[in-house]
Amino acid sequence: MPKSKRNKIVSLSKTKKKGKEHKESIVNAIREAAEDYNSIYVFSFENMRNLKFKEFREKLKPTSRFFLGSNKVMQVALGRSVSDEIRPGLYKVSKLLRGDAGLFLTNMPRDEVESCFNKFEENDFARTGTIATEKVELLEGPLDQFTHEMEPFLRKQGMPVRLNKGVVELVSDFVVCEEGKPLSPESARILRLLGIKMATFRLNLICRWSPEDFELYKEGLDESDVECA
Repeated sequence: MPKSKRNKIVSLSKTKKKGKEHKESIVNAIREAAEDYNSIYVFSFENMRNLKFKEFREKLKPTSRFFLGSNKVMQVALGRSVSDEIRPGLYKVSKLLRGDAGLFLTNMPRDEVESCFNKFEENDFARTGTIATEKVELLEGPLDQFTHEMEPFLRKQGMPVRLNKGVVELVSDFVVCEEGKPLSPESARILRLLGIKMATFRLNLICRWSPEDFELYKEGLDESDVECA
């Protein structure tokens, strides 16, 4: 009788070793890239969409490299203080790797980088938990955009609907979402059905480092935010 794969024993020591090796490979890759490229940027992202980001990354691949993942690992790679930074001033970059952030290393001129990041913007359907950017309310009456087969599904989303001579009808006004409040799973599904996109995938530059200088982009930040402790 063949052995069940469910009973296969996995050594924890091997898994830990593999995780450590993976982190070390990322650290080494970042350090090599830091020597190969002229400038290093920290950027933050909102409403990440993996497919769109992959397209953006591929577009800039000939002259640049992106790193996303554990901020701590990226900080270790660059150095978190003057004493362990791999190039002068990179500890400042390291200190700004927090939250939803990544590294962009490039040989592109500064104005081209700023133009690419500032122009990049992709609208998409919002997911559960996203803050609604506007109030969406459906008024009582027929919902011609939905076929009669959709009526049971709409009811499951909390919408007060019924079929009237084969037409989906809203029996009372219904608020899909309120501006400034997080979307429920039901609200997110209804907005998708309505074709309303409330999420915008953006990349925001936070800082730029080069061997010659260091610059902060993000408003509200100053040199004190990156001073070495």
